[in-house]
Amino acid sequence: MSTHALQGRVALVTGGAGGIGAAICRELAAQGAAVVVGYNSSADKAATLASQLPVAALPHAALAAPVTDSAALAGLADEIGRRYGRCDILVNCAGTTSFVPHHDLDALDDGLIERILSTNVRGPFAAVRALRALLEANGNGLVVNVSSIAAVTAMGSNVMYCASKAAVDNMTRSLARALAPAIRVVSVSPGLSDTEFVKSMDHGWRDEQAARTPLKRLADPREVALAVVAVATHLTFTTGAVIPVDGGRPLQ
Repeated sequence: MSTHALQGRVALVTGGAGGIGAAICRELAAQGAAVVVGYNSSADKAATLASQLPVAALPHAALAAPVTDSAALAGLADEIGRRYGRCDILVNCAGTTSFVPHHDLDALDDGLIERILSTNVRGPFAAVRALRALLEANGNGLVVNVSSIAAVTAMGSNVMYCASKAAVDNMTRSLARALAPAIRVVSVSPGLSDTEFVKSMDHGWRDEQAARTPLKRLADPREVALAVVAVATHLTFTTGAVIPVDGGRPLQ
């Protein structure tokens, strides 16, 4: 992959301070993009990441991007427009979940359902809605929604999380049709990724997940990030697609 293929471009990554989000920020910056690290509550972490990204032609920034707050997202779009005059790439990486056994319907209460759906489904849509004018201004905007293998396997942290990611993939297709040709919309769908959070979990469970994957390991967050970069730099005739980064897990 050529270096600085995204020179002069501006990318917003929601959830940019998380494990996968941070990897995406680093790889986009390595390709020359100016990266806005969007955060909800991790302001210090986001600011530190932005300060450590490879230098680009335009400055990086850490800005609040609470995806459940549509008014705040509209303000964020205005701020990006004021600072940069453009936004070429939106990566919807913000998400939430909690572990609830699939059979325990009572534990999946209405409050948790609302939190998952408002963050994982309404959030990406609201971000696209807020950034649409900037993304389509140059005629080649890109939205990448970070989905999950759970959308296909229906196995994941809880039933509603699986449903939320299936909704994201469906929304990707709908938005790809609605926003073409000025904006492409693609899902990148990882399997379980070996973030610091996952590494802190029970090692036996983690090893079991790796053993159930045909490639016998978990995804490295950088591999997910490189899929995002590939969509931005090489797969330029791709829209409305779901790109798996799952080690073949659905084959099991």
